[in-house]
Amino acid sequence: MIQGGRSSRCGFVAILGAPNVGKSTLVNRLVGTKVSIVTHKVQTTRTRVLGISIVGASQIVFVDTPGIFAPRRRLDRAMVAAAWGGAADADLVAVLVDSAKGIDGDTARILERLESRKRDAVLVLNKIDRVKKPALLALAAEVEETETFMISALNGDGVDDMKTYFASAVSEGPWLFPEDQISDTPLRLMAAEVTREKVFLELRQELPYAATVETERWQEGGDGSVRIEQVIYIERDSQKGIVLGKGGQRVKAIGAESRRELEELLERRVHLFLFVKVRERWGDDPERYREWGLDFDA
Repeated sequence: MIQGGRSSRCGFVAILGAPNVGKSTLVNRLVGTKVSIVTHKVQTTRTRVLGISIVGASQIVFVDTPGIFAPRRRLDRAMVAAAWGGAADADLVAVLVDSAKGIDGDTARILERLESRKRDAVLVLNKIDRVKKPALLALAAEVEETETFMISALNGDGVDDMKTYFASAVSEGPWLFPEDQISDTPLRLMAAEVTREKVFLELRQELPYAATVETERWQEGGDGSVRIEQVIYIERDSQKGIVLGKGGQRVKAIGAESRRELEELLERRVHLFLFVKVRERWGDDPERYREWGLDFDA
């Protein structure tokens, strides 16, 4: 296949890293638009998300993975398994490091496991705007004989150079996705993830990981608009008031922010309706895992 007079290239690049090092922010930056939700909370990403980017004749499929750490809960184990699955299936692996934290225990274990499996990896030092150059060079020297990039996923410094490297590193072959496709996430799931992000941002520390969001109904309107009905599930009845807020003000704020972003994403008018329901131990429901593409028995 020829693109612009050159042989086309295509490949998968998995972005691995400990929780909260900026993987989703980086994938969004590489794609040029939002394909993965971002919050201040660790483990926001629950399953692998594909972000598709084109550089010249190369189509690069970036795999945003959940943060890798020592899992405790079933959901933790499933997310970590999904991250390693994304790495196993990828052509190239990039390990993202928070430069301010350095090679901590979680990152060291990631690098050790990759080495034991004889998987080469690119080292990406993120958040360089927070660290002085001598400290960055010392950090890069900790991992010898590894291609290293120093970037800021937040402001874009160094990202284009890294992207150009990946474009030349993927193998020759046909593109796997249409030129205008930026992700493979179904719209219903993407919409639910957008609302889940707003729940996390609005509630902050009050409802750490007890909430999830599902799109229950998606109805196309005759005027080009769409009616979306979603349920915010929590684990206990006592958590309802936290999500709803006084006089329902909190859930209204969540809905307003989610609707605004969904209208930008879908490029049309969105009528969003949110409901709050209790579903005890939703984190142990196999159906939830199937919807997220996670292995319940990981």
